[in-house]
Amino acid sequence: MATTKKSEEKTTKTTTTKAESRGTTRKPKNVKAGSKKNFILDTNVILHDYKCLDNFEENDIFIPFIVLEELDKFKKGSDQINFNARAFVRELDLITDDDLFTSGADLGVGKGNLYIVNASGVNKKIYDAFPEKIPDNRILSVVDDIATKHPQMKTVLVSKDINLRMKARSLGILAEDYITDKVTNIDIFDQGEVVIEGVNPDLIDQIYAQNGGVDLDAFSFETQPDPNQCFILKSERNSVLARYNPFTMKITRVDKENNFGIQPRNAEQAFAFEVLNDPEVKLVGLTGKAGTGKTLLALASALKQHKIYGQILLARPIVSLSNKDLGYLPGDEKQKVAPYMQPLFDNLNVIKTQLGQNSPDVRVIEELQKTGQLEIEALAFIRGRSLTETFCI
Repeated sequence: MATTKKSEEKTTKTTTTKAESRGTTRKPKNVKAGSKKNFILDTNVILHDYKCLDNFEENDIFIPFIVLEELDKFKKGSDQINFNARAFVRELDLITDDDLFTSGADLGVGKGNLYIVNASGVNKKIYDAFPEKIPDNRILSVVDDIATKHPQMKTVLVSKDINLRMKARSLGILAEDYITDKVTNIDIFDQGEVVIEGVNPDLIDQIYAQNGGVDLDAFSFETQPDPNQCFILKSERNSVLARYNPFTMKITRVDKENNFGIQPRNAEQAFAFEVLNDPEVKLVGLTGKAGTGKTLLALASALKQHKIYGQILLARPIVSLSNKDLGYLPGDEKQKVAPYMQPLFDNLNVIKTQLGQNSPDVRVIEELQKTGQLEIEALAFIRGRSLTETFCI
């Protein structure tokens, strides 16, 4: 079974594995129980989420013909928006009937109707404000016409285009962003340094004295700790860095131990090493600002465990500041990706420097590189590979 360790971005903090995310998603702001509303969708909403028709509850949805025409331009290609354009058209084909253009097609239980509406042009109100004959203005015209026909209902333009929303609001048209997929419960990103005060000092003494840790039941936490959650336990006379180990159901001590020449400088880095060095934890996410040591910590931990894993793989996405593709760069595959992989080589050099050139661990690193057990690769080249017994960063 592949063993994977992963690094991401924020102040170095640890989010651990064996626990599913508890995030929730928001519905559009005006989708609330009560009065029925009309929502007109902009093209970018569909390109963002081809399942958007399922997220407006009992409210009616209107799609202008100009939106379908714009979707046609995005159907070809392999990017996500191209896939979304094709998928939405297929979804639309499944529910299409004659009512779609008149009384509306029923979207199902607990949902409203879907309408495809046409605007022969831009009405006078919109034309006087924005005379350019562009798709955005035609969409605004559709929204204004629907609002005029249904004065008893709220009519809202849903668009991810800020400029279009600003234009709509300048004309008194309700407009909002499509935010169904945005996370509202940010607590899923647990704080890297949680401080719990008022702990029995005798329990902290036991954590120091017992390498195996202290049973969770001995503590009176307000809520059950998340699997692999790390925290600082404090009493009036002592404190300890600790972790909840879900495999043993114990609170264990976290030591600031040296890993291949790298010494943790704060509690968060010590927590990161604690879970990175545990083979039972199959996935670790490190979030933090640039320069907080995420890759360095993961690499040091991987080198420390090189006898456990058959290979250490460092991968990095190729992000260019120019429009040059890799094919235009000189050299073979390794030479083409070398400039993009330099940050990974820099981390490796930091570890070698900390160890010292005469250290036997430096020779271990060089041997791992020679035998291919330590591999630095572009993320794009990993697609389709089957990785076993690999510490993947």
